[in-house]
Amino acid sequence: MSDRNDIRQTNARLIEAFLEMMAVERAAAANTLKNYGRDLERFAVFTLPRGEALQTAGADDIAAWLAVMEAEGLAASTAALKVSALRQFYQFLYSENYRSDNPTASIDRPKTQRPLPKILSTDEVTALFEAAEQDATPKGRRMIVLLEVLYAAGLRVSELVGLPLAAVRRGERLLIIRGKGDKERLAPLTGRALDAVEVYLDCRDAFFPSDEKDSLWMFPSRGKSGHLTSARFGQMLKDLAVKAGVPPSKVSPHVLRHAFATHLLEGGADLRSVQQMLGHADITTTQIYTHVAQDRLKDLVFSKHPLAKKQGK
Repeated sequence: MSDRNDIRQTNARLIEAFLEMMAVERAAAANTLKNYGRDLERFAVFTLPRGEALQTAGADDIAAWLAVMEAEGLAASTAALKVSALRQFYQFLYSENYRSDNPTASIDRPKTQRPLPKILSTDEVTALFEAAEQDATPKGRRMIVLLEVLYAAGLRVSELVGLPLAAVRRGERLLIIRGKGDKERLAPLTGRALDAVEVYLDCRDAFFPSDEKDSLWMFPSRGKSGHLTSARFGQMLKDLAVKAGVPPSKVSPHVLRHAFATHLLEGGADLRSVQQMLGHADITTTQIYTHVAQDRLKDLVFSKHPLAKKQGK
């Protein structure tokens, strides 16, 4: 029994050291640290009856754990995330000389079929903008600037609604975005977006809580958070879609982010630039948009090219 207690204590120390490294050296987000810690603890529980500690577990133990998860019906995408946690953990143990090998080196990543993201056509995006521009009230001005900034910079919805006022300065063409892992990046604004910001700032005080004269947020709100929430913005978008004649089921803040990336690639932007603007740590995450753009170009050729039309007759 004491041996198992020793193993548990050693496992806990190694997991804690790994998570500390991820937090300090790689600025991993709190949710990432929580998920990694949970997955490593579960793998530790799995290896204990097999007589292994995390420090001594081998490739066969990892393969057996993955087989159990597959038998339980775990999605390949979820299993791939757990393998990623193990890979980074064992690379840490190897680099810190806790063990002389990395047992994940021979483990294949579970194959996942990543669905292509939903996007809007340029005509549908234009319809949203035109519908928003019909409203000259402060709420209408706010909606226009939300659309312009989201579509111009491809922000995550949490980044957009949580923009501090200090990130947006009158007359400046760049936004300072604090994204995942507390990493900062610069996002360019189009001339249209800059104009929308200028107009909105003049009526922004309409959204201050009644007992405040100013707010730290770009999009203040009377709610508990002090700023517009992601859920509320999502509902505002669906209401706008109805006015624009676009199916509300197709519209969400994330779909507009997808549209931003795909339309940039269709317009000739290079993948690395799009990756930087989206704030993706790994370019493979961004590559999914090249598939969307290629599929849309194929559809365009087959439906619009004069020779394609003749062959189809």
